[in-house]
Amino acid sequence: MIVSTRGRYALRVMIDLAEHRGSERIALKEIAERQGISQKYIESIMTLLSKNGVVDGMHGKGGGYKLTRSPEDYKVIEILKLTEGTLAPVACLEEDCEPCPRRKTCRTVKMWEKLYKTITDFFDGVTIADLCEKK
Repeated sequence: MIVSTRGRYALRVMIDLAEHRGSERIALKEIAERQGISQKYIESIMTLLSKNGVVDGMHGKGGGYKLTRSPEDYKVIEILKLTEGTLAPVACLEEDCEPCPRRKTCRTVKMWEKLYKTITDFFDGVTIADLCEKK
């Protein structure tokens, strides 16, 4: 499993929003500058996050983005599933895949299922608040 730049950047943006949250919205330009990510790329990520209710966005003067919940209420798994689509280590475990004709006799499927569960359980146990903690 490889998490794309889209997934990694989405997490960075969420951390940035959490660390700079307040009553005001945060301008996309500010986030892009702090994170060293192109504004255009962040825009596409924010559109996805906004459409799914993860952030609240507003365009125009006084516009920007803010979290819709507290950082403790965002699990990393939620952000990665939105940006990556799937975290399945093999295609046969993806939700929309055709049933594998070898599934009943496959000697590796149990291993892949266990890895998938480990991945999802791990990311389900990490919040944006956890990622904001400085060590």
